[in-house]
Amino acid sequence: MNILIVEDEANLAESVKEILSSQKIYCDIVYDGADGLDYALSGIYDVILLDIMLPKLNGFEVLGKLRA
Repeated sequence: MNILIVEDEANLAESVKEILSSQKIYCDIVYDGADGLDYALSGIYDVILLDIMLPKLNGFEVLGKLRA
């Protein structure tokens, strides 16, 4: 399973990745909405953990663009 973590709080993102990685789940982390959108559009992720309050594009904007 591939998970994309879009979270601007580095410590929180790294903690979530560590927990998921211990379960043999592959994770990528990005720290702003613009990068999150770029990564998400690659289509390789099964799940996207998306924060709402992000720099550049907020989570609602990212979600709207993904749905469009």
